Amino acid sequence: MDYIAIIGTLGATLTTVSLLPQTLKLYKTKSAGDLSFWTYATLISGTLLWIIYGLLLKQPPIYIANIISFLLAVVILGLKIKHT
Repeated sequence: MDYIAIIGTLGATLTTVSLLPQTLKLYKTKSAGDLSFWTYATLISGTLLWIIYGLLLKQPPIYIANIISFLLAVVILGLKIKHT
């Protein structure tokens, strides 16, 4: 794996993992009043476009990370809707 792929993989991993603490906190506390609906709606739209982009370029670090991010953002948004 070359250094460019390593940088891309690390970046994709870190941005994806960054959604885990919010997802877990929201799941545990069942409190979502302070979360912005539009932030997560926009994030879902953006990650969907990144998934398409990564698939078109056949770049697994792009589409795999964004599939996971997409799913986490959908869970967060779903819990936001449920607990607000």
